[in-house]
Amino acid sequence: MISVPAGVRVLVATKPVDFRRGADSLAALAKKKLQRDPFSGTIFVFRSKRADRLKVLAWDGSGLILYWKRLEEGAFRWPPISDGVMRLSASQLAALVDGLDCRAFRREIRRLQKRHHESLCARSDFSPQLRANLILCWS
Repeated sequence: MISVPAGVRVLVATKPVDFRRGADSLAALAKKKLQRDPFSGTIFVFRSKRADRLKVLAWDGSGLILYWKRLEEGAFRWPPISDGVMRLSASQLAALVDGLDCRAFRREIRRLQKRHHESLCARSDFSPQLRANLILCWS
């Protein structure tokens, strides 16, 4: 389990990296390839080719922290491999590190938001104009 304060930026490097790299080498990779400052407080997540390992790199103000995890069974649920960066929330990072599928987490949030939206549209105390605007927002 990893605990990240809300509001902290979490970035996932979507392309696998050589897992022999250490903290300094991953910080250089974040700076050069991802064009992000590794000493800014942003948390960087790197994946292995086999998708069963991850490394989390963070700056705590006094030094680099490198967190490494290998799943004994299965693999982490990663986004499709591409060049670039994907942003996660603190709760999505916690789900990823725990081996959960953060893509399913996003789908569930969208489903709950849609259900909430539908219940709002069904309210009779809203004006027809407000209901029409709610419907347009979700169409």
